[in-house]
Amino acid sequence: MSRRVVITGVGLVTPVAIGTEETWRGLLEGRSGIGPITRFDHTNFATHFAGEVKGFDHTKWMTGREAKSVDLFIQFAIAAGAMAIEDSGLKIEGEFAERVGCYVGAGLGGLTTLENTHTTLQAKGPRHGISPFFVPQLIINLAPGQLSIRYGAKGPNMSHVSACSTSAHAIG
Repeated sequence: MSRRVVITGVGLVTPVAIGTEETWRGLLEGRSGIGPITRFDHTNFATHFAGEVKGFDHTKWMTGREAKSVDLFIQFAIAAGAMAIEDSGLKIEGEFAERVGCYVGAGLGGLTTLENTHTTLQAKGPRHGISPFFVPQLIINLAPGQLSIRYGAKGPNMSHVSACSTSAHAIG
């Protein structure tokens, strides 16, 4: 039996905008997602600009408690996945759930969690303040894992990391 892969929905969280229509509109208008770095002190860096996601409100897709349990890149993946599910109109239920999988590509994930944990480790040592959820907060395959759990997809659940070509590999 041959298998068919069908991409049925799109969800975008980008430096240009959040949402497929908003991002597309921004691109057509020539808006850039590049601007001054705001997420960390960049004083001692040679570069002072980046493509940061702006205006992201996790509460549209998860509770504050859920957001604390995952890195920001997983929050972005959950939001994009939720938008893709909504865009697709799929109802993932019953036997159909076995045929629906989640595949999320990320060039690099969990850096915020990694940096914060390292800072805590340096300040307090290994016995104080290191979350037992440290690894699940930052590993790439937790993004599709979280989506599978959230939406009941029971098919293949994978992630891919290949730097700048990650998106092409994930779609392929």
